[in-house]
Amino acid sequence: MKQLWALLFFSWLCLAHCGKPTVVKIGAIFSFNSVIGKVAKVAIEEAVKDVNSNPNILQETHLQVSMQNSNCSGFMGMVEALRFMEKDVVGIIGPQCSVVAHMISHMANELRVPLLSFAVTDPVMSPLQFPYFIRTTQSDLYQMDAIASIVDFYGWKEVIAVFVDDDYGRNGVAALNDKLASRRLRITYKAGLHPDTVANKNEIMNILIKIMLLQPRIIVIHVYSEMGFAVFKEAKYLGMMENGYVWIATDWLSTNLDSSSPLPPERLETIQGVLVLRPHTPDSTLKREFYSKWRRIPGYPLALNAYALYAYDSVMLLARALDKFFKHGGIISFSNDTMLDELGKSGNLNLEAMTIFDGGETLLKDILGTQMVGLTGQLDFTPDRSRTRPAYDIINVAGTGVRQIGYWSNHSGLSVVSPESLDTKKQPNMSFGTTNPKLKNVIWPGETFVKPRGWVFTNNGKELKIGVPRRVSYKEFVSQIRGTENMFKGFCIDVFTAAVNLLPYAVPVKFIPYGDGKKNPSYTHMVEMITTGNFDGVVGDTAIVTNRTKIVDFTQPYAASGLVVVAPFKKLNSGAWAFLRPFNRLMWAVTGCCFLFVGIVVWILEHRTNDEFRGPPKRQCVTILWFSFSTMFFAHRENTVSTLGRLVLIIWLFVVLIINSSYTASLTSILTVQQLSSPIKGIESLRERDDPIGFQVGSFAESYLRNELNISESRLVPLGSPEAYAKALKDGPSKGGVAAIVDERPYVELFLSSNCAYRIVGQEFTKSGWGFAFPRDSPLAIDLSTAILELAENGDLQRIHDKWLMKNACTLENAELESDRLHLKSFWGLFLICGVACLLALLLYFVQIIRQFFAKPSEEDSIGRELSQNHDSSSLRSTRLQRFLSLMDEKEEVSKGGNKKRKIDGSVNDTLGSGSRRSRGFDRERSFNSVNPLD
Repeated sequence: MKQLWALLFFSWLCLAHCGKPTVVKIGAIFSFNSVIGKVAKVAIEEAVKDVNSNPNILQETHLQVSMQNSNCSGFMGMVEALRFMEKDVVGIIGPQCSVVAHMISHMANELRVPLLSFAVTDPVMSPLQFPYFIRTTQSDLYQMDAIASIVDFYGWKEVIAVFVDDDYGRNGVAALNDKLASRRLRITYKAGLHPDTVANKNEIMNILIKIMLLQPRIIVIHVYSEMGFAVFKEAKYLGMMENGYVWIATDWLSTNLDSSSPLPPERLETIQGVLVLRPHTPDSTLKREFYSKWRRIPGYPLALNAYALYAYDSVMLLARALDKFFKHGGIISFSNDTMLDELGKSGNLNLEAMTIFDGGETLLKDILGTQMVGLTGQLDFTPDRSRTRPAYDIINVAGTGVRQIGYWSNHSGLSVVSPESLDTKKQPNMSFGTTNPKLKNVIWPGETFVKPRGWVFTNNGKELKIGVPRRVSYKEFVSQIRGTENMFKGFCIDVFTAAVNLLPYAVPVKFIPYGDGKKNPSYTHMVEMITTGNFDGVVGDTAIVTNRTKIVDFTQPYAASGLVVVAPFKKLNSGAWAFLRPFNRLMWAVTGCCFLFVGIVVWILEHRTNDEFRGPPKRQCVTILWFSFSTMFFAHRENTVSTLGRLVLIIWLFVVLIINSSYTASLTSILTVQQLSSPIKGIESLRERDDPIGFQVGSFAESYLRNELNISESRLVPLGSPEAYAKALKDGPSKGGVAAIVDERPYVELFLSSNCAYRIVGQEFTKSGWGFAFPRDSPLAIDLSTAILELAENGDLQRIHDKWLMKNACTLENAELESDRLHLKSFWGLFLICGVACLLALLLYFVQIIRQFFAKPSEEDSIGRELSQNHDSSSLRSTRLQRFLSLMDEKEEVSKGGNKKRKIDGSVNDTLGSGSRRSRGFDRERSFNSVNPLD
């Protein structure tokens, strides 16, 4: 049995040894003569040497690499890839160019040979379409996200993209457009260069001249190396590398700066002030050792760049994946494709030489599942096969070298701290996505530290088409000069002209009238013409309202506005009964009731202890009335002696003081100020009525009344001029006019300056302003807002207002519409305090009376028993009630010794004899019956 197991083990070892070859062939395809290709060739060779010398990788199996030059040509790349397939390679390092990657990825899918590209950044290389394409570098999707973050950080809104017109350039700019759009930014102009334009100086010059005539000054250049330097050379010649311009170059420039440093002086001079992105590779011991080793390579062509490190890691990744493949029992084997065999028989293409790698799918999974730390940092993949934690260095070309001004990563955004430091330090004041997004100072083109504005109106640029309403009323705001077509005047025009004059650049404008001149145009339709491109802006008395802000941007408001109600009024004379007008009816009634209530409460509290509140019933009623109403003038002559009475009285006198003061102030106003009255008190009372309402033609007031306040359209009457306003208000609803007019405050104030028979009623029920409208994200709107604020601060805005809108006021300038009367709601707090004090005092008073009522229970019980023998139960209850009332009516005095004693008015003997219990009871009963409760 032992011999059988030994034989089986020996057989397994033989099979395993036979299944693992001594040599594994891989391929590498890239452009040998490019800057990336020159360093990648040496890096791949060094990686193969390190794999073959490392006993922990592949053990006795050696890698054998064969390299082919694609020259970034799709056709040549396909030809060279076909050669690889005849050599039974199990994986290909490359390609370098997007054009080649699109071509040979289809072949890799069919023959199941993984492609590990160290330089293809085209973001459209989808793993769903090309499952055997593996990107070991960073996608341009992230590089364009970094550029968009820079543009957004500096507050620029529009950029120009210069790109090479192939898969690499087009797809990169498309990604940039998406990333900018997510931040509400955009590419204004895309300038595509033919891939062979390096020698065509005229084409580059023509494109740059077009760019000079555009407003944006932010230029993103995404091309190949030689083409990029040719663009910068011509831009330098045209003066486009001077102050005001911003150039952002993708990683093609950083690759040249790293490998060819220092650049020739003539090239370095053309790229001063340019911002450049470079793939970020974290510092590590492994990376430093490789740099040191690189310098010792005899005759090494160029300095290392990031793509050489990616090429090295690609070889190491493939080697480790092969090692895992063999350890899992994988076998290198190939099989013929029946379709290729049939095609090969019909021609001389030798297609039958290409075979399918049987273990390709397993090796692909091993590659994606391998995690390692290489020269470029942690190498593993996300589910969409992108590298985790992509990051870029942001550098600035200045002088004879470059300056590091910050970093960008997809998890921390812009920062002056390296991405790996954010992960390791775990600083308390840092958090992903919000970590100090500032970059270091940049030396911009023109050797300035001042951030460029990012756009400009060029002298050769087109004039802005500014729409201006052709008004037929209220021409003080804006009106067309008679006999001209494009000249306007008015308050709004002067404000716009003054603001434009404050801008640090010239703004060529052309006013275009909008409207037929017979009625005021629709301002909403005029603003909508900005979105259709008919106007570049709108200048006029344009209200900033919600539906308009959704489609355009407005400047800072230069005039306050809001809807108000205008209505006719009538004067109120003082009259004989004017003294009753300060209070409304409810206030008068409640005040009178409170006087009586307080008088009764004080009488109850003072009756037992104060002789001034005692006597015959008629006298006591007169005392209550006199005391109550005399407190109005603080003329009451009765003194209060009880503590509770004094408490109630002092609170009531405070209430009377407030009521007196308010009444006096209101009556003074009525008798000295001209009072105006209108049946309409504001927008709410206007809504409740069914009377017609006027509005200005073209104003947003119509839509607001109809949509927001739900007022029937049949009630709305359009009016086109101040004269129509006056006539409609004068006629009133009974004669075909309107009850009131709803319009914006600036128009109403101008109307009322010459029509004194009408007034604003109620409060302004909307808050808005007038501004100048421009397309969304227009930088001109921002600069004009700053200019308008400056006009307001230096007083020019007020002077322009006084010039156009200062009119003679009406003679009734000091007249006011009837102010609201004093209502109970203004005093209910005082009445509440007084009422609570009165009720609390009464409660304490009755508690004392009840305690005295039950003070002698034994004597009362004996009397009750005696009465029960002679009277029925109803008589007993009546007797107790009479006793309680008599107790309340008793005169209570305080002796000199401090003891209280009660005295009953009438002929009651306080001292009973010592006779029998029955006679004492009948005497007490007779005494009770002889007392007059109201005395």
